[in-house]
Amino acid sequence: MKTQTIHPKIAEVLTGTFKVPAAEILPESTMDSLEMDSLAVAEFAVIIKETLGVAADSEKLYKDATLAD
Repeated sequence: MKTQTIHPKIAEVLTGTFKVPAAEILPESTMDSLEMDSLAVAEFAVIIKETLGVAADSEKLYKDATLAD
């Protein structure tokens, strides 16, 4: 999937489930910059896999991956 296709769905999950302000959700945002702890990142990874069918490594997401990654 292209970033343009994934980003709106990621934004929807982050705003709807995790109450992240939409203005903070940028391609270069990290989970840390969005103030998501390791448990929230693990839950996010599961939701993304279920929603988009894309496997997301919660450890990599938590450490340094951006939303664009």
